[in-house]
Amino acid sequence: MNFALKPLDLHSFSTEKTDALLIFVTSAFKPNKDAASAWIAKVLKSGDLAPKSGEALAIFQPDGLACSRLLLMHVGDGGAIEVRKALSGAMGLLKAAKPKAVTLCFLHTPTPQSLRAAITGLAEATYVYTATKSKAEGCSVQTVSCVVPNEPSLRFDFDRAVAAVAGIELAKEWGNRPANHATPSHLADAARELAKLPNIKCKILGPKEVAKLGMGAFQAVAQGSEEPLRFIVLRYGGAAKSTAPVVLVGKGITFDSGGISIKPAAEMDEMKFDMCGAASVLGVFRALADLQPGINVVGLIPSCENLLSGRAVKPGDVVTSLSGQTIEILNTDAEGRLVLCDALTYSERFKPQAVIDIATLTGACVIALGAVRSGLFSVDQALAKALLQAGESSLDLCWQMPLDVDYAEGLKTNFADIANVAGRPGGAITAAKFLQKFTAKFPWAHLDIAGTAWKGGKVKGATGRPVGLLVDYLMAIDAQGDKP
Repeated sequence: MNFALKPLDLHSFSTEKTDALLIFVTSAFKPNKDAASAWIAKVLKSGDLAPKSGEALAIFQPDGLACSRLLLMHVGDGGAIEVRKALSGAMGLLKAAKPKAVTLCFLHTPTPQSLRAAITGLAEATYVYTATKSKAEGCSVQTVSCVVPNEPSLRFDFDRAVAAVAGIELAKEWGNRPANHATPSHLADAARELAKLPNIKCKILGPKEVAKLGMGAFQAVAQGSEEPLRFIVLRYGGAAKSTAPVVLVGKGITFDSGGISIKPAAEMDEMKFDMCGAASVLGVFRALADLQPGINVVGLIPSCENLLSGRAVKPGDVVTSLSGQTIEILNTDAEGRLVLCDALTYSERFKPQAVIDIATLTGACVIALGAVRSGLFSVDQALAKALLQAGESSLDLCWQMPLDVDYAEGLKTNFADIANVAGRPGGAITAAKFLQKFTAKFPWAHLDIAGTAWKGGKVKGATGRPVGLLVDYLMAIDAQGDKP
């Protein structure tokens, strides 16, 4: 989709040809002398468009307007949540028409968040997965015009929203692909493609390089699969080399059977989504290529499959991590923290200003927060506050969880420095406490996206979260300098 931002000119507006003209109507609407205002006033007076948020009316070939279809959507006070909901319903009404050109019109000056909600909402409603379908039709929408009053003041927010959409869609695309079409090698290829974009570089480490480094925890997870592991290192350089980077670490388990601690068969197909943390890192770098902020960002993706075979790691095995700490693997289905801990230690070499890991880590986080907010864990309150604010501004919400010292008690073991699980109670927290053991040398935050990275049931598919949150976080750093 190609997006364009245009200033609102009510007199030329009625002559603009488009397949679908979507107008956001607020409670503060006051009619002008243009054709669109006349239609809005008419349907409000007749009661065909009820003056309350969520109401919509479709009109085919409206008199006085050049559009093929007019869609009026009442959005109450014009808040971001109302706008997003309206877009979802509107595109459902237009689905059969298969519009190629869509125009979104704000008769009032939207908040930056409302404009972003319109752009991301449209992209969400029109996204179509086609990669492994033989005769699938992709998204019909090719061009989107966003018409707003006071266009110059919204240009920055528009550009950020469009870049975020590009990143979200890349993350969704890789998250949705089945595991045989999204192996560690495939993810490495996707990273190499990103390196063709401005200011992005890529390095791929294979099994020999990882073994030489001493990433024993990462190797242990990968050893049960025929697919070779890949350790992906992406670098975006928008600032001087001396500027400390932000490091994003994405869990890249391209399929998770649970290993010897095998998962139940029901819905195991959804374990292709266990690399959505890695997909989100790819998506963020796609957005950075468009936005070109004056910061440095490193992306680390430890990627492998977690399968069971004669070579697979066993419950009770002890492995040595890159940090030198030994780990007793009590449950092979707690593998994400094993690949992440070595990547976190690897982060030290970049002398980062902050490290954020993103992972579909625990079912316990789904129980705690559902699909609304991602779990946020950090003892660095400045970093946590920045991520919470980014979640609010992007409508990609998170919620801070505790990291009390006492939660680590269950990770003690007689046979290694640390165990990889601590029982069911507080499982999302104890998983974070495990990761915290490998983060002493930098400010760190952990995002558990197990509940937000994908949807199940009839709407099964990746969401692209938390690309939006991370893009806003990074752009805030760009706006204030190199402070985390």
